[in-house]
Amino acid sequence: MTEEVKNSPIADFDWEAYANGETKGEKTREELTKTYDESLNTVRDKDVIEGTIIALNKREAVVNIGYKSDGIIPMSEFRYNPDIKVGDTVEVFIENQEDKKGQLILSHRKARAARSWDRINEALEKDEVIKGYIKCRTKGGMIVDVFGIEAFLPGSQIDVKPIRDYDIFVGKTMEFKVVKINQEFKNVVVSHKALIEAELEQQKREIIAKLEKGQVLEGSVKNITSYGVFIDLGGVDGLIHITDLSWGRVSHPEEVVQLDQKLNVVILDFDDEKKRIALGLKQLQPHPWDALDANLKVGDK
Repeated sequence: MTEEVKNSPIADFDWEAYANGETKGEKTREELTKTYDESLNTVRDKDVIEGTIIALNKREAVVNIGYKSDGIIPMSEFRYNPDIKVGDTVEVFIENQEDKKGQLILSHRKARAARSWDRINEALEKDEVIKGYIKCRTKGGMIVDVFGIEAFLPGSQIDVKPIRDYDIFVGKTMEFKVVKINQEFKNVVVSHKALIEAELEQQKREIIAKLEKGQVLEGSVKNITSYGVFIDLGGVDGLIHITDLSWGRVSHPEEVVQLDQKLNVVILDFDDEKKRIALGLKQLQPHPWDALDANLKVGDK
């Protein structure tokens, strides 16, 4: 037993030197520190690099970039991506390797902005679907945060249906396509409507192919005018003329229907290409004459 201890590595250790702080084993403290530092990423202020989220709470995210300390980024910089989670890789901008408290200062927002213009142009070129955060309303539409820069979403490009309450979209993260870029003024226009038009076009072709006179379909009131009501049949619009709304006299269609109301309507007619579809509502209702006494004679009141 004594022989085994004597020949072991522990027996060769200089315990006296260790107690006096004269040794740390085979390497000095300086050498160990140097070896540790060399194992870490070399970063420079103003660099944009990738990091990994290692912790999250409602206020901030802790990001590891392989440096001697981790950085903290406010969660507000990730609001465009509500699905962010621990383990995700994110781009970060090195603002300061060490502040007065020795803290690594990072920014995700600035990292996005640094590369945003290249990404915007690439998204337009490749017709990509991208995510954006709707920040606020503005005249004629909305302002959307896309890759850290502000893009314009026209009101007409939010949906295929008319929008009556823009405020319900503020604070939402949605998918968009870049539809226009002004390179000179750095203006970007995005559209959500473009994403659903392709799908609706397919639905439209399927509906039109099955149209027949006398067919009853369900639709919703899309628009009301003085002369009639436009009905959305699921991507295809039809018109109920004011005279086909009711058997009684109607001064204005609003007396009979409301916006977004769902109705069963009957197809009265359509042109050869089925682009103009005439619909009827009163035709699905009993005719007033049907309620009269069958024994009525001429002259009766």
